[in-house]
Parts: sequence; C-alpha cells; structure tokens
Amino acid sequence: MKLCLPLLALFTVGFTPLVPAAEVVVVRTAAELKEALRAPVPGTTIRIGPGEFPGGWMVSGVAGLTVEALDAKARPVFRGGRGAWQFSQCAGLTVRGLVLIGQTENGLNIDDGGQRERPVRGVKIEGVEVRDIGPQGNHDGIKLSGLDDLTVRDCRVEGWGGQGIDMVGCHRVLVTGCELRGKDGFSATAGIQMKGGCSEIVVEKCRFVRAGERPVNMGGSTGLEYFRPPGALYEARALTVRDCVIEGSPCAAAFVGLDGGEFSGNTILYPEKWIFRILQETTVAGFAPCRQVVVRGNRIVFRRAQVAIELNIGAGTAPETFEFASNRWFAEDRPAASKPKLPVAESVGEYGVDPR
Repeated sequence: MKLCLPLLALFTVGFTPLVPAAEVVVVRTAAELKEALRAPVPGTTIRIGPGEFPGGWMVSGVAGLTVEALDAKARPVFRGGRGAWQFSQCAGLTVRGLVLIGQTENGLNIDDGGQRERPVRGVKIEGVEVRDIGPQGNHDGIKLSGLDDLTVRDCRVEGWGGQGIDMVGCHRVLVTGCELRGKDGFSATAGIQMKGGCSEIVVEKCRFVRAGERPVNMGGSTGLEYFRPPGALYEARALTVRDCVIEGSPCAAAFVGLDGGEFSGNTILYPEKWIFRILQETTVAGFAPCRQVVVRGNRIVFRRAQVAIELNIGAGTAPETFEFASNRWFAEDRPAASKPKLPVAESVGEYGVDPR
C-alpha cells in the first residue's frame, strides 16, 4: 500500500495541468480590463471595480465566463460607444451588476455568432441597468439571439430606440423582476419582444411604463434568414406573460404570429388606443396564423375617451381560437361602458367594477 500512494499522487499531478484553472480577476481600470479579456480561460470570473469605463467590449467563445460588479453598491458604468458589451458563443455566461449608458447601437448584445444551429446555453443576466440607447431606430437595450436556457433577472432598461429587451430565436427563457421605462425622445418600438422562432418563454413580475408602441410584443416580424431554428413556421410559440404591470402606451400587449400562449394575472393601466392587438406580420406559405392564446385573470383599467376599440385584429389571424376568461374590465370614465367587444364570448368576466 505504501508504494501505491506516490503513484497516485504522480497520476493526479500529471493530469491536472491539462485543464486550465479558473481564475478570479479584479480590475479597476480600462487597461486592466483589457488585459483580463486578452485570453480568459473557461470559468474565469472578472470583477470590475467602481468607476467609469468606455463601451466597446467584445468576447467570443469563452465558456463559463462571469463578468460582474466588484461592489453591488458602487457599480461600474460603461458609457458611450456603438455597444457597451457583446458576447458571442459564450455558453454558461453570467453578466451581473453592470450599468450601461448612452450606446448608439445596443447596450448589451449576447448571441450565437450567427451559428443558428448552435444555440448558446445557460446565460444569466442579473441586476444589469441599461439607459439611453439609440435614441432613434432599431437599437436595443438588451439584444439576445440564439440563446437557450436563459435567465434575465432584476434588470432595468430606460430609454431605447428599438426594443428594451429583444429576443430572436431564444428558447426556455425566464425573464423576471425587470422594469422597462420609455423616455421622451426615444423611439421605443417595444418593451420586451419575443420573435424569430422563440418558444417556451415566461415573462413574469415585470413592470412596463410607457414602454414603446407595444410594451409586450409576443411574436413580431423577422426575416426568414434569422429564424432559430431555421425553418420554424411561427414567430413564437408557448409564450407566457404573467403577474406584470403594464402602464400607458398605445396598447398593453400585441400577439403577432404567436402559435399558442398565455397572458394572465396582469394589471393593465390606461392604454392609449387599444388594449390588445392580434396581428400577422409574417405571411409565408405554411406559416401559423396568430392563434390559441389564453387571456385570463387580468385587471384592466382604461378610459373610453382613449379606447374606442378594445382589440385591434389584423388580417390573416385566427381570433376565434383565443380564449378570454375571468378578466376584470373597468372603463374609469364610463363604468357602464366597460364590457369589451371580443372575438369570442368571455367566461366569467367582470365589467364596470374597479379591480383595484
């Protein structure tokens, strides 16, 4: 037995160097950050001290990377540039506690590097704040493409040109506890958008305040060359938006080329033109019409002076497959006119009683 011990030790020592040791690197200046990103090994954690840094950071092909604030109470600020951070093909990435301000293209961009059949798995975005992106045009606060098993938690986006959080071809996603606020002077198409083959996404416990033309865009319009997976015949499917507060904007939510979903337990306050939109913007042969969406258990407060038509229904959709149940509708300025005109009869709806 005594002879075996040193042999075991030699075996272990001999193989350990084949797997680079993960590092924890603390940086406090742009020069130190540049050095830390020169060749990080898989599993590296980079902790960034307080202060202001330029935008324009890019990382590709590093698995298990964590980029986070050293001090959650004194977070680093990345200001300016076309984009603050872009990560491509970085499986298992965590981005936590950064502040991104004033980029002209996108704030945070995480993608699959255009490899549409190689989704990036296991990304986490936590406590990130993004402000003043664009301001005009299709420029997103957080842009996410080709990601599976994604979590976006406790983030805040304020002022953007395109989408606050834009997902293209993302699957098995949880977005929770986020806040999206529109800002004067920023074009803001949507708050959260899920399109291009997105599926199995839950958006919950989020707040939207004047968050674009469509605060919640369940589906959308995507060029076929960007769908993930390639050949998908729906903009989105199996989407759930629940327990959110949506205030202001021309509508609360749009269902666009959505093949099955749920909108439940939300509070809608003062939409400015419609309450919901049912649309079909991709009309390729064989493409699923917008259909089979359950709208249940929502509290909806609106003013008849603003909302004459509750649902804007476009051509090529299947509104007869929708289900409305147990929603509480209240026209604040005309309670007697609270009952909406829906494409199907509602089950157990309540009309004219303030749900607050």
